[in-house]
Amino acid sequence: MAPTSRIFLTRHAQAESNVDLDYSIPDAPLTALGKKQAASLALQIPKLQEEIDLVLSSPLKRTLQTTKLAWAPAIQRLGGLSKVLCLPQAQECNGWPCDTGSSKDTLLADPEFAEFDLSLLTPDWTSKQGFYAIDIVSLHKRAQWVRQFLRDRPEKNIVLVAHGDFLRTITREADRFSTYPWKNAE
Repeated sequence: MAPTSRIFLTRHAQAESNVDLDYSIPDAPLTALGKKQAASLALQIPKLQEEIDLVLSSPLKRTLQTTKLAWAPAIQRLGGLSKVLCLPQAQECNGWPCDTGSSKDTLLADPEFAEFDLSLLTPDWTSKQGFYAIDIVSLHKRAQWVRQFLRDRPEKNIVLVAHGDFLRTITREADRFSTYPWKNAE
């Protein structure tokens, strides 16, 4: 990480699973309101859009949709969706269907997601086992991996679009979790 790097953390906008707390929706996408929230964020930060050097996203549908809408000017300036690197390590912390991503093949088959850089997605990224397990030790290791990945990047201004629980995990202090209540498209 450059000595003066800045990391901009963004939580996804409203997903279908957020409306009635229906966690059974597989890889829950954004609602119509969520799409408006994400597009609105882009309009609120025009100067920042010009400064971003790297856009990263969790590869769940709601984060990809939020990334595409909220950071559209930066993405276009950087060369398009193929320049958005998807980090499976930044997926949500829970094992519910809404927090379990779709396979790489499924995403590649969907025109809405096919252009993202999915090169880091491995077959086990949706398993919620091993490195992607939801137990506290595995979550801490995954959060540490993401923090180190961000430190190792040479870019000065980096965006990471992820999930509330995971963002609280990577911003924790020592053995205390953050209790910051991330809002939609924040």
